[in-house]
Amino acid sequence: MIEIHDLHKAYGQVEVLKGVSTTIKKGEIVAVVGPSGAGKSTLLQILGTLDRPDQGAVLYEGVDVFKLKDQALATFRNQRIGFVFQFHHLLPEFTALENLCIPAFIAGISKKEAEARARELADFLGVTARLEHKPSGLSGGEQQRFAVARALMLHPSVILADEPSGNLDTHNARELHQLFFSLREHYGQTFVIVTHNSSLAEMADRRMSMTDGKLEA
Repeated sequence: MIEIHDLHKAYGQVEVLKGVSTTIKKGEIVAVVGPSGAGKSTLLQILGTLDRPDQGAVLYEGVDVFKLKDQALATFRNQRIGFVFQFHHLLPEFTALENLCIPAFIAGISKKEAEARARELADFLGVTARLEHKPSGLSGGEQQRFAVARALMLHPSVILADEPSGNLDTHNARELHQLFFSLREHYGQTFVIVTHNSSLAEMADRRMSMTDGKLEA
């Protein structure tokens, strides 16, 4: 699914990634662990095409994404990659349903089709009753479930998650971790998860450790 070849990235004089290479299989759930400042989030941003490496390549099913032109890359990102962050980033002025539909609207999908997909995901994630609530009226666990649903709106092949349970209590974190595995079984996504949560890392199919900008499988 994903091939990562000799990624290097520096910000000013600080070298953050120092030749990262690995492969990730289709349908695999991979946890990336390591101390703060090791380069985990930078790696995830590059995998998500939110940033470009100074050197190296990232291939999704054989497509060298950083050889795509800007518009083609933006379309690829919108349609093929879903993002889940520690903070849900739901827009406060919109209902949960409207938040879910935003990626679909960006992709030019009709309101009817977008809302049908949103309701399907909300039903699977057990939050249908909360669709008309704004984020301020949702619990932390509900907000994160809606953030996961939004990431799934366009049937992405890959979900990238950066500390997805870092802002949740133990109960909601455990539920979110189980949810990732249910989603993999139901929708077949590949997950790359940056986490400090040891229980989530142990549940993953594979755990990769980053130290000082280098990846150890």
